[in-house]
Amino acid sequence: MTVSIQYLGGPTAILEIGGLRLLTDPTFDPPGEYPIGERKLVKSAGPALAADETGPVDAVLLSHDHHPDNLDRSGREFLGRVPLVLTTPAAHGRLGDAVTPLPNWTSHSVGPVRITGVPAQHGPDGTEHLVGEVTGFVIDGEGLPTVYVSGDNASLDVVRTIADRFGPVDIAVLFAGGARTPLLGDAYLTLPSAAAAEAARILGARQVVPLHFEHWGHFSQGPETLTEAFAEAGLDDRLLLLKPGESVEL
Repeated sequence: MTVSIQYLGGPTAILEIGGLRLLTDPTFDPPGEYPIGERKLVKSAGPALAADETGPVDAVLLSHDHHPDNLDRSGREFLGRVPLVLTTPAAHGRLGDAVTPLPNWTSHSVGPVRITGVPAQHGPDGTEHLVGEVTGFVIDGEGLPTVYVSGDNASLDVVRTIADRFGPVDIAVLFAGGARTPLLGDAYLTLPSAAAAEAARILGARQVVPLHFEHWGHFSQGPETLTEAFAEAGLDDRLLLLKPGESVEL
């Protein structure tokens, strides 16, 4: 069975697997400044599709709700149109019964597709109280490829833990912009390019589709560094670097 992935922009993509259409981290707002506490995040480009152009979506995989580059105003409205939203217990506490909590290592099945919540660490060790709870996802099922969606994860130790349980994976969807903000200084909040390549090696991933590596001012790395890092690691044949709106079947 194949998996289809359409990259919309930022952390947002449509994954088609096992007859289901899954959408990651809905972000449909236009470019502009988006406050987060006393700081702001700057968005430089909107998505390839508007929220009403995505077609039917069976479930949203929401890595976290408390940062506007992962769930914006239009994204929040979009959640109300979808029959299932899987996310963190903390997000369930804020968003209520509109979403379904998926604690780490627990699973939710929809037809032949099993979706398991897996750890994600949105910064260095010891910063969880600053960055908040985040989740990743593993999607699999009988006769289906195994797909890992990292969410905003910066830890290769977390990737090793997931690889121990689920590896090798067929497809790794890695949030890979090397995000940095004044909150944590020079520390990365998501995987930089070299770490994304190492994550692919750890996971034994057959194919890698990066997300969340452009369109926001707090990304320190992008498509050029991803291409270089995967080439240096000898993994360039696994990297599928999509442009907004592009789709690939794997």
